[in-house]
Order: sequence, then C-alpha cells, then structure tokens
Amino acid sequence: MPESTTSPPHTCNSVKYKFQDGGSQVIAKGGVHPYQLPVFANKLEEREWSKQHMAGAFRVFARKGYTEGTAGHISIRDPVDPSTFWINPLGKHFGLIKASDLVHVDHNGAILPDGNQCAINAAGFAIHSAVHKHRPDVHAACHTHSTYGKAWSCMPGGKQLAMINQDVCTFYKSHSVYEDFGGVALEAEEGEKIAQALGPVGKGMILSNHGLLTVGSTVDEAAYLFTLLEKSCQVQLVAQAALLPGEKFKLIDDEVARYCEHHDGSHEMLYTEFQPDLEMELYFNDDFMQ
Repeated sequence: MPESTTSPPHTCNSVKYKFQDGGSQVIAKGGVHPYQLPVFANKLEEREWSKQHMAGAFRVFARKGYTEGTAGHISIRDPVDPSTFWINPLGKHFGLIKASDLVHVDHNGAILPDGNQCAINAAGFAIHSAVHKHRPDVHAACHTHSTYGKAWSCMPGGKQLAMINQDVCTFYKSHSVYEDFGGVALEAEEGEKIAQALGPVGKGMILSNHGLLTVGSTVDEAAYLFTLLEKSCQVQLVAQAALLPGEKFKLIDDEVARYCEHHDGSHEMLYTEFQPDLEMELYFNDDFMQ
C-alpha cells in the first residue's frame, strides 16, 4: 500500500508545522521505538509470523466485542503463494482461534491441504477474495459486524466520518462508503462491488447497513485500523448526539488533517499502534500462537 495517501513530504500546513518523513521514529524520543516492522529470513517464516499475528488479532477483536454469531472475518495474503490467502474457519469464536485453526484457500474457493480442513464463511470468501484480487498491495483485510460500525452504517446519505479529532484523521481522504447494499454477500458480484468501492488506496470502508472493512500491508495494520474505525464511529455518534439544536461539529482544517494523516498513517506507524493490544493478549493467554 502507498505510504501516506494525501501529503507530500517537507511541505507546511496551515499552522506552519513541517511534514516530516513518516515512520515510528517521529514519535519515539530518547530512544528507538520498541516495535519495529519485522524482517524475515524467508517466506515460510513470514507465513508463520503472519498466521500468529492474525490469530492474535482475532483475540483482540473478541475482547473488544466485535463478534456476531458466525459473521466476521480476517484474511491474510499467503506470503509463499500470494495468489492464495488464509481466513478463519466457519463458526469458531474469535476468542478461541489459534494459528493452527486458520484455513488456506485459493481464489476458486478450494480448501488447500496445508491448512485446517474446515469450512469457511461463504460471504467472507466472496468479500476477501475480491479485495485481494483488486488490491495487490493489500496483505490483510478485516471485516466484522461491530456495534458502532453497524450503527454508523445506517446513517442517511451514506456519510463518511467527519474529521472531528486527531485520531480519525488517519482516515482523511482514505476511507469510503459502500452504499449499494445487496444483502448477505453470498454472490461473487457483491464481493466485487465492495472491493471496487474500497478504491485503489483506501484504508477502510463503511458498508452501508452492514459493518466495517479495513485493509493493510500487515494484519497488524489492518486490525489496528479496524479498531480505530470502529472507535471513530462510536465517537462521532456520541458527539453528534451531544450537539444542541442548530449546532455543528468543529471540524479540523484540511491542511491539519493532512498533516495528521501523513504522520499517523504510514504502514510502520499503524503496525506499531496494534502492538500494545497484541501484547496484552500474549499476557492473558498466548495459546493463539500455536
């Protein structure tokens, strides 16, 4: 995925702060940032790491309450064979998923022999297969029917989120709304339309009357973006409910929003932001690594 989607480096915003080179070093003062993007000896090692972090993402999602029956999925593009991907088995609670539970599937829907031999969610396959085909830069995608994402997704007019705080600016000019809800995504066409609505550089999307979807260059990035998009929906709903009649949001200036997105929206920065939640899951129960 492209680094920052909106800002050229070394320009100034409306309050005269300079755009610096992106990356975690921007926020690490007095030492090296404790979380660095990993470097792998080979693609098999990368595959194992990716599956473990994907399982960890499910544990984080479970703790945050993003479950809804058998709905919801995370996928990762296979580093060894990028024309295939890994996804969660049908009906397994997010809070119980381990790396060994993940299912390896090709774009025809065939369950491959080196993963868990288990059925997968047909709607999940339709969405994730289309996203991975349309966006070669995407290595992971997350979609669930989370509470505040669903609540925001039914707002009239298919609204994007407003830039009302620093955190939501990570999605400045890089999230979209899929308005043409066609029911449960059992048809390949629905998955294709969702993938096209995500666009060539989108980090996330609000699926009208449905939920949220985020993507990333690592599963950590995609998972953090999902938690951020869900929280941003929650905050905007709360802020909107608090407005008095005739009042409007105080919006962040476009140049300031671009500045925030540039510094907070890089692959490295988004990867690092997920690590505290993952570290907590390792502390509580690290069996998802198995």
